[in-house]
Amino acid sequence: MAEKLQALKQQVCSSIDEAKDKLHRLGDAIWRLPELAYEERQAHDTLVRFFTQEKGWTVEAHYKLETAFRATWGPVGGADGESVVHVGFLCEYDALPAIGHACGHNLIAESGAAAAVGLKAALESGEAWPVPVKVTVLGTPAEEDGGGKVDLLREGAFEDLDVVFMAHPTQKNATYLPAVAVHSVLVKYRGRTAHASAYPWEGVNALDAAVMAYSNISVLRQQLRPEWRIHGIIKHGGVKPNIIPDYSELEYYLRTSSHLDLPNIRAKAEACFRAAAMATGCEVELLFQKNEFYEVLRNRTLEDLYEENGKALGMKFTTEGFSGSTDFGNVSHAVPGIHPYFYIGSEALNHTAEYTAASGADEAQLYTRRTAKALAMTALDVIFSPGVLDKVKQEFREAKRREERNCKSRNIENGDQHQP
Repeated sequence: MAEKLQALKQQVCSSIDEAKDKLHRLGDAIWRLPELAYEERQAHDTLVRFFTQEKGWTVEAHYKLETAFRATWGPVGGADGESVVHVGFLCEYDALPAIGHACGHNLIAESGAAAAVGLKAALESGEAWPVPVKVTVLGTPAEEDGGGKVDLLREGAFEDLDVVFMAHPTQKNATYLPAVAVHSVLVKYRGRTAHASAYPWEGVNALDAAVMAYSNISVLRQQLRPEWRIHGIIKHGGVKPNIIPDYSELEYYLRTSSHLDLPNIRAKAEACFRAAAMATGCEVELLFQKNEFYEVLRNRTLEDLYEENGKALGMKFTTEGFSGSTDFGNVSHAVPGIHPYFYIGSEALNHTAEYTAASGADEAQLYTRRTAKALAMTALDVIFSPGVLDKVKQEFREAKRREERNCKSRNIENGDQHQP
């Protein structure tokens, strides 16, 4: 089987290389028309058209969300009644305000599509396989704002998948970089206007409430765990110096190493926001985003396989870095998977205009295809290497149990009142 597996991996690589022009056109079309979260209509249509034109795929447009899609192939192979090995690849394609694809989601879409096309071609190239295999591509909108994967999880889109793959562009190749849990909140203070010089005592200053809340959070940071983060901005603070502001608005991100700690940090932040309202006489409204993003749950079995395949393709890997947060974290708590990072030929930093240019450059194509090959090759290992899928699933179950034990132990040790 080892020789057959190696031949399949070679077929993956040659198939992706043969499709390089149409894959480039796919990624470029998304890059040239950047669209924000939940508004990715052109990207959705481009990807749906791509898979509709590829033979053998069953494509569902507007799958559970307006700008999500699903493309499936199979199951093929195996005997009747055998359990299907169901492999998923994820595509992201939303952009950032003002600076377009500065996080390279056009390349995420391209690499996910390429990996799926390469895997399908390899599976079609040989004899009937001993296990039935199904391949699914999910188009997942709104990673930058909102959490489309969380919405799709809630709708059951991931329920029958055995393993999921995607990769994210950055400045280096890494099988894993820490991605933490996050929950965002919009804070609105309402007061009363008055002339700031003639009769300021008639006013209730909403800007004072915002400034006090900002200061409260800054003081709170002294007592936060070192791996927790709170950061925010004042989005609205008034219209003119001689009018006491009757409205102010802040937005904050609350981050913890585990989603099980989010209730703790939320309670602490909420106390800061409400204290500012009480001190200034303002009314306060807290609007927490519907979806929390979980931390990425590691699967070292998949990571090791991906690294082995990547090195065979010439990748050099690092373990240093930090990635922020992603809604793939929620997926990783429902289905075993990996979210590696890949170099695209530029040292530019994500979320900058320079990275927008890099993600649309021709140079990024070689690295994007190489990443897609490594993803598809890792999927082949899961499908055909004896015992690998069982090992992946066992590690997944153990990681979830271990995380819950660690979080409960930490809460008890710290005496936090708001335990999950």
